[in-house]
Amino acid sequence: METGLDTPMRGSAAPAARSLGERIDALHVAARELAQRPQRPRRERLSGIHNPWGHGSALIDPWLLLDLCEDPEILDCVEALIGPDIVLWDTELYLEAAAYQRFVREGREGRYWPAMPLQGAVVLVPAANAAQHPTCMDLAQMAREGLPALDPLSPLYVLRYMPATSHFVRDGRALANWAAMEEQPLINYTTRPLWLMRGEDRAGSDFVTGFSPPVPRWAGNQPKEK
Repeated sequence: METGLDTPMRGSAAPAARSLGERIDALHVAARELAQRPQRPRRERLSGIHNPWGHGSALIDPWLLLDLCEDPEILDCVEALIGPDIVLWDTELYLEAAAYQRFVREGREGRYWPAMPLQGAVVLVPAANAAQHPTCMDLAQMAREGLPALDPLSPLYVLRYMPATSHFVRDGRALANWAAMEEQPLINYTTRPLWLMRGEDRAGSDFVTGFSPPVPRWAGNQPKEK
């Protein structure tokens, strides 16, 4: 989120980035550094990386990514596809775009979305070429046309938005959540925090879960059972 400050937060340069290009540039370095590591982090740790309370917060500055997700140019593009009521529910970094290309070819984009009815937009932000503008597609368009040309070896940020006219289903027994549990068991969408980017919540989604993680307690401090 923008703070209007000129000094970095948590060692980042999030408040200094203002234009879309500056916001993307600020994220390129982190993506390339992770992609060049001899031991790359597991993909699950790079899911939901906009979440300051998530596992990926030590790898990518989530405030930088939230700044990007709030960028007016990106939200204008998303609004043109899904309407004025916009919820950010997921982000993911693929260290090689080829992995996301396989994900889409297998028909998995949208399969795990806990949105009822299922609607949404995906914004693809290449992390190799700062001159390459993000691509915004809705789920139907992606299924029909496939992905744009991407450098398969370069990192790719994927931003996922749903209309606030759809309900975010947190019940683990729901079909999409059940499929996610079976096919990618280390990723749990049911506890993801939601950000209302524009408009109003029109479907009664839970915007509280995920913002107050439970305080960890040592086993020895647990109350004794009577």
